[in-house]
Amino acid sequence: MRETLDRFFDLKNRGTNVKTELLAGATTFLTLVYIVFVNPTILADAGMNHNAVFVATCLAAAFGCFVMGLYANYPIALAPGMGLNAYFAATLVISMGISWQVALGAVFCSGVLFLILSVLPIREMIINSIPKSQKMAIAAGIGVFLILVALRSANVMGDNPLDISALGNFVQWTAVLVLLGFVVMVVLDSKKIPGALALVILAIAIFCWIAGWSPPPDAIVSGVPSLSPTLMQLDIGGALSLGLVAIVFALLLVDLFDTSGTLVAVLHQANMLDDQGRIKNLRHALLADSSATIFGSLVGTSTTTSYIESAAGIRVGGRTGLTAVTVGALFILTMLFAPIATSIPSYATAPAILFVGCAMAKSLGEIEWGDLTESMPAVITTFAIPFSGSIATGIGIGFITYVLTKTIAGQIRSVHPAMGVIAAVFVVKFVFL
Repeated sequence: MRETLDRFFDLKNRGTNVKTELLAGATTFLTLVYIVFVNPTILADAGMNHNAVFVATCLAAAFGCFVMGLYANYPIALAPGMGLNAYFAATLVISMGISWQVALGAVFCSGVLFLILSVLPIREMIINSIPKSQKMAIAAGIGVFLILVALRSANVMGDNPLDISALGNFVQWTAVLVLLGFVVMVVLDSKKIPGALALVILAIAIFCWIAGWSPPPDAIVSGVPSLSPTLMQLDIGGALSLGLVAIVFALLLVDLFDTSGTLVAVLHQANMLDDQGRIKNLRHALLADSSATIFGSLVGTSTTTSYIESAAGIRVGGRTGLTAVTVGALFILTMLFAPIATSIPSYATAPAILFVGCAMAKSLGEIEWGDLTESMPAVITTFAIPFSGSIATGIGIGFITYVLTKTIAGQIRSVHPAMGVIAAVFVVKFVFL
């Protein structure tokens, strides 16, 4: 078996072995298992069945990890992405009134477009057309959006993010638990403790179960819950309506940038980039990511994407797809622990949402602040996303601001033609749709 795995995953040539890969997979899994608690809680707010979403989360993550490991042979783990799940529930369903079935259809369409772009050279054109400042601003804007979602989950902030007076009651017990849990997560993660987020989520939940503030699970292990409430429930026809084109486009852009950035960052740590800093077999990795998004929409979850937490497994020696396959297998086993996952109260997962939001906001540091024609439009994008309550609207406002700024400043040649086309499309959307 060891020889077979060695040959298939090319372990020896990558300087690793079966034991190291399994340990790396377990480490990565511990750092992102929190998603099986957080994702069902967020999507349940959109009216989706909590138990079914739990199973869909595990299946989508496992599928993505298996394809990434077996097809691309990279130690990258996948799972439903943070930020896009909150956008799915809070904006598309709750704010815009779109049914979750149609929202799943939009996720499916974005996955299909991603798959097509992964095969065609158009992918490079789109990625290269968006300036780094705007890419970083999108990530930061989604981070701020997550922070607001977390504060609302803790009842620290009201429904209107522009109402500053909504901030105030930090002494209520839910707020205290969330803020204390967040601080503990920061401390544990800074000490490189695997599973810091999941440990704090479970600790808060257990405390609330003991205190009688939340009903405890009636078992630890049980049969896998039914997937039927979400399986194949997506409405593709509704998602293809003209009014949702911008939403599908926004989902596509965010997934494309997030995946590309994650792959570069993680594989750079593993010294798996070529001499020019490019990813070998990039097409394979992107096909794995896009196919996972399609599969996830079919079983009932928001966009599935590559996770930066994969770096945890790489730090302990993970170098091949066997690491990702190990993560996928552990997600399959996790489905047996449905009673625990479905008994986690929403305020127990809020610290993790707050933590991830803050981590994403750090991308602001990579913006070239000395160039006002880059930094100022980036700030607009960053705050347009959370305050408009829409990733699509925020991206559109930011892109239009960027193109106008560069044009009036006499720097139109520095704007990629595709960027200008995208901005023009958003102008048409805002004016006529």
